[in-house]
Amino acid sequence: MSALLPLPAAGQDELRRIEQAYADADPLAALAAIDAYAGAALAHALFTVNRHDAARMRVVRLYSSNPSAYPPGGGKDKAGTAWGRHVLLEHKVFVGEGEDAIQAFFDDHAAIQALGLRSVINVPVVLDGACLGTLNFLMPRPAVSASNLHTARLLGLVALPALQALCAGA
Repeated sequence: MSALLPLPAAGQDELRRIEQAYADADPLAALAAIDAYAGAALAHALFTVNRHDAARMRVVRLYSSNPSAYPPGGGKDKAGTAWGRHVLLEHKVFVGEGEDAIQAFFDDHAAIQALGLRSVINVPVVLDGACLGTLNFLMPRPAVSASNLHTARLLGLVALPALQALCAGA
């Protein structure tokens, strides 16, 4: 029998925080712990989590690592957008690399770019064939690695119970 590889020390505390948040049934604490874990792995500068309001084809922010720039409760209409179709309806991860991609897909591109953000990974969180919402990792570097994408997708799975709990209470 092989042993599991140990996590780097930087990730162990954050993993314990995620586990404790779920043990305490505290979905917002779980998202904050996921944010901290992702910080070490992705070096993102902004992390937000949105709930998908399917009836209105709108996303509403539940969590933000920068609430002064992107406060919880804020939202964006995604009806008729290529991004909305790709992420919310087709349940595909979106990767935007470089300022042109940010500008092409996000109405708030000026605010994103003012924060020095140049790439994004949007991960749909899906349950029973429905998109509950998205995890959004924005980075200052212009490109995303395969390892970054893999980590972001895994964190989407880790965030599922938190998003499910927050959506049930909405």
